[in-house]
Amino acid sequence: MSVLDGPREEWRRILLEGTPQWVRPEEDRLRLGDGRTVAEADAVYLPPCDPTKIICIHLNYDSRRVEFRAPALVTPTYFQKPLTTLNAHRGMLSRPADCQYLNYEGEVGVIVGKPMRNVAPADVWDYIAGFAPVNDVGAQDFRDTDAGSMLRVKGMDGFCPIGPGIVRGVDIRQEMVRTYINGTIVQEGPIADMTFDIPYILADLCRHITLLPGDLVLSGTPANSRPMNIGDVVEVEVTGVGRLTNTVQEIPAPAHNVGHGPTDSEAVVRVARGGDWWAEQDALNRDRP
Repeated sequence: MSVLDGPREEWRRILLEGTPQWVRPEEDRLRLGDGRTVAEADAVYLPPCDPTKIICIHLNYDSRRVEFRAPALVTPTYFQKPLTTLNAHRGMLSRPADCQYLNYEGEVGVIVGKPMRNVAPADVWDYIAGFAPVNDVGAQDFRDTDAGSMLRVKGMDGFCPIGPGIVRGVDIRQEMVRTYINGTIVQEGPIADMTFDIPYILADLCRHITLLPGDLVLSGTPANSRPMNIGDVVEVEVTGVGRLTNTVQEIPAPAHNVGHGPTDSEAVVRVARGGDWWAEQDALNRDRP
């Protein structure tokens, strides 16, 4: 049965009595496989997948491409996030004290269900375990390094929160992705507006890379990614799937002065502030004689 076919099914993973447990949500309770239930509000969540790799696509919504005034894309490009970026529903997002541009990027996470190699786009839905909201968090302060790999920008510990659960039986093509800051919608886009859809992305990747059960593919973010502030509550909602909640905190800057540090260059600010930066530049240009 395809991941798109109903009925809707959701599984979550929590830490209970020191042991990871898979549970099913039932109103305000979570039911364990042994029949016990726990209060959802008391649950300590874990990521609902165990990937061997996390692969992300660049610039996959036209609204974001237009925001950055980039040319039309003819082929996708990708980057990876380390496994140590994995974070969970209600986990903390940590901004180092020497950084200031910690951006949200609400996305649909695609979890692989069966080994994939040389799978045709038309068959991809049969290989997917389910979907989950993901926040592709990035410290844009490091945009001046990594030569496009995004390793330090997107690869810091905890920069890939996912959850609360993994869901199948939803036609993801008909849904929306939204991001909220402190309850206000700050980012929104129809999943149908992806430049390269989910079957294309996974079929493209698995031509040469075997995707394994549990692997996580991030499918891109719409326009209006912006920096978060300390204390912000950020939520990523995928309609029909769920709503991921995290809170931003500050942690100390690295103890040792080694390597490329955070910067505040024009390139950094342009990406961090997106369309706001471009609007300010347009206004400045209009005011010049």
